[in-house]
Amino acid sequence: MIWEEFRTPPKFGCELPGPKGPGFRRPDEMKKKHKQPWGVFLAIALAIAFGSTVGDKGTIFGVTFYSIVDVLGTIFLNALTLVVVPLVSSSIITGIARIGGDGGFGRVGAKTFAFYIGTSLIAIFIGLFFVNILHPGAAQAMIPGNGIDPEQVAALKERLTHQEGKVLLNVLLQIVPSNVINAFSQGQMLGLIFFSLLFGYAVSKIEKGPSETVQSFFQGVFQSMIRITHVVLKFLPYGVFCLVSKVFMTTGISSLQSVTLFTCAVLLGLGTFFFIGLPLLLKFVGGVNPLYHFKAMGPALITAFSTSSSSATLPVTIDCVEKRAGVSNRICSLVVPLGTSINMSGSALYECVAAMFVAQAYGIEISLATQFLIVFLSLIASIGVAGIPSASLVAILLILRVLGLPAEGIGLFLAVDRLLDMCRTTVNVFSDSCCAVLVARTEGEKKVLSKDPAELEE
Repeated sequence: MIWEEFRTPPKFGCELPGPKGPGFRRPDEMKKKHKQPWGVFLAIALAIAFGSTVGDKGTIFGVTFYSIVDVLGTIFLNALTLVVVPLVSSSIITGIARIGGDGGFGRVGAKTFAFYIGTSLIAIFIGLFFVNILHPGAAQAMIPGNGIDPEQVAALKERLTHQEGKVLLNVLLQIVPSNVINAFSQGQMLGLIFFSLLFGYAVSKIEKGPSETVQSFFQGVFQSMIRITHVVLKFLPYGVFCLVSKVFMTTGISSLQSVTLFTCAVLLGLGTFFFIGLPLLLKFVGGVNPLYHFKAMGPALITAFSTSSSSATLPVTIDCVEKRAGVSNRICSLVVPLGTSINMSGSALYECVAAMFVAQAYGIEISLATQFLIVFLSLIASIGVAGIPSASLVAILLILRVLGLPAEGIGLFLAVDRLLDMCRTTVNVFSDSCCAVLVARTEGEKKVLSKDPAELEE
C-alpha cells in the first residue's frame, strides 16, 4: 500500500497514522473514538436550557450556580492554556528542523511551503472580510448585562488605543525577547514563536547526531503534549457546559443572535475559500478541472468531516491524492504529510474570525494595523496547531493572550465550535490536497486529474 513507508512517525510535528504505526486505528476504532461530538452537542443543549432557566441569581446551599460554573469553566480554560507554550514551541521546532535538514526538500519543498503560506493567507483574508462585514460581536456587546465587566472593557480599550500608534514597535519588541526563559514563563507568544523558528532552523544545521537527539527530544515533548491535550479534551463536554451556561445565565437566549452571526461569518468564509478560492487556483494555476478534484477527494472529505482530525484522515487523504487524483508518490509522500502539520487554512480562517469576534463582543474597535497583526498571528498559530479535534481553541487562546483579550472570551462561541471544527477540518484536508495537485502540476506531471475519478474506478 502507498503508506507502507509511513510506518514510523515523521518529524513534521505530528504523528502520522499508518497501518502499523502508533497513530493507526481501524475504522471501527475510529468510529468509537469520535462519538464525542454527540456528547458536546448534548452539553450545549443542556447548557442553553440550564443557563437560560437558572440565570445568574440561582443558588444551591448559599452558593450561586453562576459562581460554580465560572470556577469550573476557568479550570477548564487553565487546563487548555497549560499546554500552549510547550505544544506550540515543540511543534514549530520539530517542523522547522525537519524542513531545514531534509536534503531532499529542494525545489518541491519550497513550492509546497509557498503554496501552503499563500493559501492560508487567502483563507485568513476571506475570513477577515466576512467578520468585518457581518460584525457578529456587536450584537453581543449591545446585550444589557452581558456579563462583560465594564471596567475591564475600559482598560482594554485604553491599552489598545495607547498601543495603536506604536503597534509595529511593540510587535517588534515582543518578537525578539531579551530573555527567552522569561518570555516562555510569561507566555509571550510572539517571542516564543520567533525563538522556536530560529532554534528549529539551528537544529537542522548542526551535526547529525546531536541534531537527531534534539529533534527526538522535542518530538517526544510534542507527542506528550498531544496526550495531555487528549486528556483535557475528554472533559470538553463538561467544560463546554460550564462556559456556555455562564454566557446564557447572564444574556439568556438573546446571545444566540451573536453566535448565529459568528457561525455565518465562519461558514461563509470557509465556503468561499472551499468552493471559490481553491477551485480558482486549481483551474488557473494548476490547469485542472476542479470538479474532478472534488470527486477524487470525496472519501477523504467525508472522513475529515466525521472525525474532525486531519491527522486521523491522513491515510485516506494520501490514498485519494495518489490513486484518485493521480499525483505521483514522490510529490504526495512529501506534500500531504507536511500539510497535515503546517497547512491549516480552515483553522487559520477560524482563528482570525474568532479573535475579531471576541474583540467586537467587548466593544473594542480593532484598527487596521491590529487586524494585520491578527492575520499574522493566525497564520503562525495555525502552523503550530495539532491536527486533532478542537486544537484551534489552543491557538485562539494564544492570539487572545497576545492581544490582551480575556481568555474566557472563547466561551462566547464554544456552543458552535464542535460543528465548525468539523467544517474547518474538511477545508484543511481539501486545501492540503489542492496544494499537492498544484505542486505536481507545476512540476510537469500531466496525468494529474486528467480523467474523471469515476472513470478510474470502473
